[in-house]
Amino acid sequence: MSLKRSEVEKIAHLARLAMSKDELDAVTGDLSNILDLVAQMEEADTGGVEPMAHPLHMAQRLRADEVTEEDRREQFQAIAPLTEAGLYLVPRVIE
Repeated sequence: MSLKRSEVEKIAHLARLAMSKDELDAVTGDLSNILDLVAQMEEADTGGVEPMAHPLHMAQRLRADEVTEEDRREQFQAIAPLTEAGLYLVPRVIE
């Protein structure tokens, strides 16, 4: 699929991009090449390919779910200007 220069001008206008005539010609060619590549990739038969989340088959190494720090909320809230029921009170910023 090839794009026309007028289409790229419209896209640039909608995206609020200022482009010179030389840049428009270059971008028109680049975008046309990208769309041609996408069209070529869509033609590939992927019927027997299993979808995967990552290109490498690796197992996620997980650490043991253990508490490693003590609860110091009381200590931190003791120096806070305003707290209530374990929460920090801050000025309202959205009306």
